Amino acid sequence: MQREHIPQISTGDLLRAAVARGTELGHKAKAAMDGGRLVDDELVLGMIHERLGEPDARRGFILDGFPRNLAQAEALDRLLENLRQPLTAVVQLEVDYAELVRRISGRRCCADCGGVFNVSTSPGEAAEPCPRTGTAHRLFQRPDDNEATVAERLRVYEEKTRPLIELYRARGLLRVINAEGGVEEVTRRLEQALHAAAQPAARSRGKRGGSKPGSSTGSAKNRRGKAPAGRSRSGKAPRTASARRSKAPQARKKVKRAGASRAARSRTARRSRRR
Repeated sequence: MQREHIPQISTGDLLRAAVARGTELGHKAKAAMDGGRLVDDELVLGMIHERLGEPDARRGFILDGFPRNLAQAEALDRLLENLRQPLTAVVQLEVDYAELVRRISGRRCCADCGGVFNVSTSPGEAAEPCPRTGTAHRLFQRPDDNEATVAERLRVYEEKTRPLIELYRARGLLRVINAEGGVEEVTRRLEQALHAAAQPAARSRGKRGGSKPGSSTGSAKNRRGKAPAGRSRSGKAPRTASARRSKAPQARKKVKRAGASRAARSRTARRSRRR
């Protein structure tokens, strides 16, 4: 999201970078990715944790393609709570499955510049010269972009990922947009959904005393370890400061009235003795 100056963090890109570097994680991830299976949650979360610690993620971030199952969602909740960076929205991009197969199987990557193109939806871009070599792009198809692997990924999605829709809808975070159409049109819909989600989050931070971006808005304690405003450590709602102030004058009036009553009784007693 270049216009928003926040990074789009794709777990697939993180995994492919690890594969390209030949790391231990990369070797483990490659076998799962080539077979259309999910990579171990602990490994993916470790990479996300490192990525969110980079300076460009302090203003915000977009997680692309994660979480993909309930276990990942729960682990992500714990991670973001520790980082004090809660989610403000979850976007569901609705696309017909046949269209998804066409798009993904038509995806190609340039071996020289790393650019990603689609020979099905935008063949003209792939025909342009490579910015690194000045010649035609050397395009290749990723092993996990063939039709058989895409079909397996969709099966896994139905089984493991679709339950997340109801989870985030119940939390009030889900935003559903139609992702069919031109790139600019879909981008506009996405930006509208994200901006609409950001406004309530900003108002919530303002009500909580102007919390800085990235601070927790749903934790049980604030940074100093005190109970949040409006709740005592016992969980009961304490009287507000204004309520305490409003009762103090009443108490003083009662003391004054009691004192005046005692003084009046004393004067009456002295008069009776004189008589």
